[in-house]
Amino acid sequence: MQTPWDYRYAQRTQRMTSSTIRELLKLTEQPDIISFGGGMPAPEMFPVKEFGEACERVLRDCSAQALQYGSTEGYLPLREMIARHSVRYGISISPENIMITTGSQQALDLLGKIFINRGDRILVESPTYLGALQAWNAYGAEYIPVPSDENGMRTDELESALRTGPKFIYVLPNFQNPTGATLSLERRYQLVDLADRYGVPIIEDDPYGQLRFEGEHLPSVVTLDGQVNHIADFTYRGNVIYLSTFSKTLAPGLRLAWVVAPPEVIRKLVQAKQGTDLHTSTFNQVIAYEVGRGGFIDQHVKEINALYSHRRDVMIDALEEMMPAGVKWSHPQGGLFLWVTTPPDIDTGPLLKDAIERKVAFVPGGPFHPDGGHQNTMRLNFSYSRDELIQEGMLRLASVLTEHVKLPVG
Repeated sequence: MQTPWDYRYAQRTQRMTSSTIRELLKLTEQPDIISFGGGMPAPEMFPVKEFGEACERVLRDCSAQALQYGSTEGYLPLREMIARHSVRYGISISPENIMITTGSQQALDLLGKIFINRGDRILVESPTYLGALQAWNAYGAEYIPVPSDENGMRTDELESALRTGPKFIYVLPNFQNPTGATLSLERRYQLVDLADRYGVPIIEDDPYGQLRFEGEHLPSVVTLDGQVNHIADFTYRGNVIYLSTFSKTLAPGLRLAWVVAPPEVIRKLVQAKQGTDLHTSTFNQVIAYEVGRGGFIDQHVKEINALYSHRRDVMIDALEEMMPAGVKWSHPQGGLFLWVTTPPDIDTGPLLKDAIERKVAFVPGGPFHPDGGHQNTMRLNFSYSRDELIQEGMLRLASVLTEHVKLPVG
């Protein structure tokens, strides 16, 4: 039903849709639903004690600064801390390369704001992060999907896609949302080489990079770009824009993330952000710095990884025990998600309705594919729920799938 307001909205709103994930998060407010839908960290891992102590120190010692307006670029000590931490992972940057944002979602929106004209084509993995598509649809983006597998984006199909003239490449190389796949080292080099050869920038979205449970750490795409292009100084001026966040290592309620980019890109992002919210919460930035500055995050991440590795294993064990024949799933080395593939004739969209009736929720996989299709997939989050809820939720989901697949369990 249309209202008088429908004729007043800007044309760009015609491509705005509600996020499937955000709508599903509403279900978590119902205590009887076991939700594997949201990419939510385990709340018992929030460092409540450290936050409480940091708040007390900040309000006692520097309240005048913490409660005041701040610079758009972000709290300088926090940016310096991020720069120091990044060097340990091979990313040579200075605070001049960093802008703090109100979550990574704002960073994606600001990048759309400064780069995307209506009709511009963005090269993405398929499937890819739904939030990026939602951010950029409003700016009129079109998409060039490149298929992916258990080793990430298929770089053997990348060159033909680059010939179509994309504005930039968007990639999540570590424990990708939604599939949990990690881009192999060989493919990272191929990505950097091809992007450089065709003069196409890369946006590397890395919210999960520290959440590795097994295997060896792989250098980031921005690191490889610096090596390939012999960028030796500490003010990065390469071809990659890098995003990361405190949402998965401290708490998502802080809404704190950051962008690493060449200084000229940071300046343009600053201009865009000034028109959006002036700056990210000063208080939240100071608190994050106070919590993180003594090396706390490193030890805290180890504890997070131990818990998430265990919960991943609990979910995989339950899938192996309970799911009907023809259902397959990924085995991520880190992150928050499993990717499940059902037999081709199953559409997980309608299946979700039946699952919700059984008081269990997931995210259907179709919307993660910008070119449509792939309706027989789903994303499961393993980080949020306790063991017994994972097992009970898998039992409920398996019963729904068994009815749809019409095959015996086992």
